Amino acid sequence: MTTGHPQDCILETRGMTKEFRGFIAVNDVSLKVRRGDIHALIGPNGAGKTTCFNLLTKFLTPTRGTILFNGDDITSLKPAQIARRGVIRSFQISAVFPHLTVLENVRIGLQRNTGWSFRFWQGERSLKALDARAMELLEQVDLQAFAKTVTVNLPYGRKRALEIATTLAMEPELMLLDEPTQGMGHEDVDRVTQLIKKVSAGRTILMVEHNMNVISSIADRITVLARGAVLCEGDYATVSKDPAVLEVYMGTSEVELEGAH
Repeated sequence: MTTGHPQDCILETRGMTKEFRGFIAVNDVSLKVRRGDIHALIGPNGAGKTTCFNLLTKFLTPTRGTILFNGDDITSLKPAQIARRGVIRSFQISAVFPHLTVLENVRIGLQRNTGWSFRFWQGERSLKALDARAMELLEQVDLQAFAKTVTVNLPYGRKRALEIATTLAMEPELMLLDEPTQGMGHEDVDRVTQLIKKVSAGRTILMVEHNMNVISSIADRITVLARGAVLCEGDYATVSKDPAVLEVYMGTSEVELEGAH
């Protein structure tokens, strides 16, 4: 069990380390994610952010260290087991079925949650019963007008919104977002940023994100990684003024850190 008040800390890592043939990709990372927060994981390329995500979602096993979720040790669990506990990851590359409609994509997420996964002989009437909930989720992400659109025809930013809807369909208690605004134009970034803020109500979000404007506008707490280790942690005002952080983010990134509002 966690020390202190586990009800305030939904996810904790203690000394989480990952080595690949002598290279230490994640080095003694101890992280606490508070329940209800939007917690951002940032750092320059090669800092170990994606490896951390892979460790937390069990696509990789730590070389050493412990991962706790709601006070329970989940270090040795498999990805499907932690997903059933409510730890759901939205992938960096949009993970939707391109040739199904927007509604059908969300319905598949709902099927996974009902235990109907891959039962393709499930009656059409049973599947239709999920449509009302699917439409509710599409309304949450402002995609109700696109319900019958084949997903491949969606603009990129809308595909990311759909991915968030399919993640929500699995009822995450902790939602992990991997670069949710990557590759987007300004308008899409603003829309998805507001969407993340909206869907954070009643759940906890841990996100990897490069865009400092996004971080500064919605993150409650920020952990900065550099060379696989925690460099600094705090709110945006604290992190953006930390000399060690500014040293890591040299050049344009330093200006971006100082200039984002």
